[in-house]
Amino acid sequence: MGRLCQTDGLTEDQQEILKAVRAFTEEKIIPVATELEHADEYPTEIVEGLKELGVFGLMIPEEYDGLGQSLLTYALCVEEIARGWMSVSGVINTHFIVAYMLMRHGTEEQKRRYLPRMATGEVRGAFSMSEPGLGSDVSAIKTKAVKTDEGYEITGQKMWLTNGGSANLVAVLVRTDEGADSPHKNMTTFLVEKEPGFGETAQGVTVPGKIDKMGYKGIDTTELVLEGHRLGADQVLGEAPGQGFYQMMDGVEVGRVNVAARACGIANRAFELGIDYAQTRETFGKPIAQHQAILFRLAEMATKVETAHTMMVRAATMKDAGQRNDVEAGMAKMLASEYCNEVVQDSFRIHGGYGYSKEYEIERLYREAAFMLIGEGTSDIQKMVIGRRMLQEYAQR
Repeated sequence: MGRLCQTDGLTEDQQEILKAVRAFTEEKIIPVATELEHADEYPTEIVEGLKELGVFGLMIPEEYDGLGQSLLTYALCVEEIARGWMSVSGVINTHFIVAYMLMRHGTEEQKRRYLPRMATGEVRGAFSMSEPGLGSDVSAIKTKAVKTDEGYEITGQKMWLTNGGSANLVAVLVRTDEGADSPHKNMTTFLVEKEPGFGETAQGVTVPGKIDKMGYKGIDTTELVLEGHRLGADQVLGEAPGQGFYQMMDGVEVGRVNVAARACGIANRAFELGIDYAQTRETFGKPIAQHQAILFRLAEMATKVETAHTMMVRAATMKDAGQRNDVEAGMAKMLASEYCNEVVQDSFRIHGGYGYSKEYEIERLYREAAFMLIGEGTSDIQKMVIGRRMLQEYAQR
């Protein structure tokens, strides 16, 4: 293991967990990742192995049968897993966000019902905000829940659900009529239960099939069609109608730390591949690493990897301390995703023509890195969040 992406001040428990995840990544993920990714095959054996390691319950409190670890521990584990194969970290991420939202906003009954089974991976989570044509404009959500004598009935179409097929619990943000002036206060998060798979997976719930993507393969990304889906009022997250937008944003905030961690993992792997290739490939009678152009490129790559990791750790640490970290999470996500793409491109160039071959791992990383630019909000969205907060912090007096 190289000197990059090291974290000071970790407890013995954190170090042991990271050591186990790192060993699993080296032995069980990296050797099969490219083959499974090219086949777009779901990593069933890897997921089962992560269940046994306890990764699905990493942040779930011990009273709900989880490991009770911090966001920092979780983010560092995600960084390691993404270094092996980014898609696997996506399997965990959406599950984690739903568990986090339940921990923060769920009723005690909801926590007891779901969290112990989420800790083992028996219940797998997905969350859904986006819709066709919606993009980042969450206020324009059209999917609507109407009150009935028994509870609610939801109709609409959601988009870009990671784990949409494999999950059996989906946190869905929809519009409800709360009589508020702000559209954000007329949104509610529902906990929709369904069967894993595709087609009609519950009454009024259809998952049409996997969306074919450029990268981020293996994992199932889907639509979700709701046609008069009936559920009780006890399936409102926290039994608090009108709070859905704020609950989801809280989840997205930790999700941005997660995406930053994933980008750090990809970038670190791309650097490892690049510096290894540069020492074995020779031109003009010497390894290309000894050519100044390549040496400078490696130096810049290493610096970007280390900077992104440091920003990600700071954002996670602030959240663990109970501090507001929307700016730091946005900065970490923006910087890590942009640097990830730059590092991967540099590694790709170091590989030359071989980087374009599917036989080389960097080809997969090249396609995976692109997703980091848009997952959990584009860099432009992060800049809006950061810029507005800076204006508040540095308002002229």
